[in-house]
Amino acid sequence: MMQIEQRILIVGTPSERVTRLCCIFEFLGEQCEVVSNESLVALIEQSRFRAVVIVTENTLSDDSIKNMASVAPWQPILLLGRSDVHLSNVLGQIEEPINYPQLTELLHFCQVFGQAKREHTLTSGNQTKLFRSLVGRSEGIANVRHLINQVSGSDATVLVLGQSGTGKEVVARNIHYLSERRDGPFIPVNCGAIPPELLESELFGHEKGSFTGAISARKGRFELAEGGTLFLDEIGDMPLQMQVKLLRVLQERVFERVGGSKTIATDVRIVAATHRDLETMIADNEFREDLFYRLNVFPIEMPALSERRDDVPLLLHELVNRVFNEGRGKVRFTQRAIESLKEHNWSGNVRELSNLVERLTILYPGGLVDVNDLPHKYRYIEVPEYCVEISEEQLERDALASIFNDDEPVELPEARFPSELPPEGVNLKDLLAELEIDMIRQALEQQDNVVARAAEMLGIRRTTLVEKMRKYGMSKE
Repeated sequence: MMQIEQRILIVGTPSERVTRLCCIFEFLGEQCEVVSNESLVALIEQSRFRAVVIVTENTLSDDSIKNMASVAPWQPILLLGRSDVHLSNVLGQIEEPINYPQLTELLHFCQVFGQAKREHTLTSGNQTKLFRSLVGRSEGIANVRHLINQVSGSDATVLVLGQSGTGKEVVARNIHYLSERRDGPFIPVNCGAIPPELLESELFGHEKGSFTGAISARKGRFELAEGGTLFLDEIGDMPLQMQVKLLRVLQERVFERVGGSKTIATDVRIVAATHRDLETMIADNEFREDLFYRLNVFPIEMPALSERRDDVPLLLHELVNRVFNEGRGKVRFTQRAIESLKEHNWSGNVRELSNLVERLTILYPGGLVDVNDLPHKYRYIEVPEYCVEISEEQLERDALASIFNDDEPVELPEARFPSELPPEGVNLKDLLAELEIDMIRQALEQQDNVVARAAEMLGIRRTTLVEKMRKYGMSKE
């Protein structure tokens, strides 16, 4: 089986031009190797590379380039320099001076070409970890970092506000790790995920026999967080009766376990978070005003990702690197894909972006993502889809191969297609065209003239079916 390489081969004699091109590819995160014209043929016969870049110079003729390209028609080739070679696997010329948008676009063409020429794709079983850093240069996130630095040295209670997915727990962890309590535990509690009847026991613990099922004494989160930080996430979802008990702990720094009478002193730093508007909840008698002011000593508001769109490229870089560090490969993005992502509203904020990177890494491991590779709702730039050009002769050969190699024989209409070759012979091209027309007509009829479903039934792309219908002068009706 042919070996598949992720390297880029640069073909040419050593020169400043070749060295500069190699440096640019390495800067983009590509692995490249400079080879001579003589060794190229042997290499591409044994391996399939991400791309072969031929540096055209006076010593390399167009005939030599055509010969190299014809040896491996499955190998995507790019040219640097002037050339009049036009072959299906010569995908374009790198213009000088080299620029990032054009270079990444050509690399994406190579990726699409490579996927069209082979059936299998690389996969990985690793999973992306949670996003754990504050990245960005926008004013909003810079202000958050400044506030974290200001408050982390104290024991003040912090209230982190912001939409879901903006990274409120990330802020809480940064406050903890930058504080003098960094050697103590960091204990998170989601107040909205724990049933109200169990929340008191979760926070304060319980004694043996205090309720049905309490077969032994158990420490609560306050005791587990002793000397460290207790993160109360979604504090706005805490029931009113629990708000009263939490207020007492914040005021007096003591509590009792459920079913116990012993007073336990606590030394924890409280960081709370919510996506809800607590002041509106106070007006609706859903949240205690005195607890709000106990928690709101030092508020930090996380900006939504839609308010800092210019941070999207930096966030993508950080998330992609985390995936790469987990041994999963490095998915990358073309400039116009990044610009398209910047236009999205990001209702799920950074969590949504993290999930998207994880999904694209699974779909395109080690690949380059363009606009048309993004899910439809993230496409805000109209880009014509790049399709691999296949000659008419190749299409005819494929059609013949599918007819004669299929496990089940194709039933041809007897009136038009003779079972035996007549003595005078036949026009094979017209015969195949008539077969195509008949199959397309039947597929359209069976799928109620829905082109997409008819194309799926025929095992071809919708755009391919549309082109064939246009070629034969057919319409859906």
